[in-house]
Amino acid sequence: MRKIERKDIEHIAKLAELDFSDGELEKFTVQLDRILDHVARISKVDTEKILPTSHVIEIKNVFRDDIVKKSIPKEDALKNAPEVSDGGFKVPKID
Repeated sequence: MRKIERKDIEHIAKLAELDFSDGELEKFTVQLDRILDHVARISKVDTEKILPTSHVIEIKNVFRDDIVKKSIPKEDALKNAPEVSDGGFKVPKID
């Protein structure tokens, strides 16, 4: 028995404002039904004793030390700015 019917695909296509031929609708119905069947089989796998993970391998972030150091002078930072206002970058207003 199918888990998804052609009328479901037609409804989804309408919501997404997509226009499919009859052949495409039939093809997608079969493909999505197979996908849903596969997901149902995967859902039956017993994962009771498997710990949840966010990654399949152990990873860790590598950060550099945050070292305070002297910055470039304000004049150098603003040297290539298209426009400067009150000692800072002037940018267009965002509405």
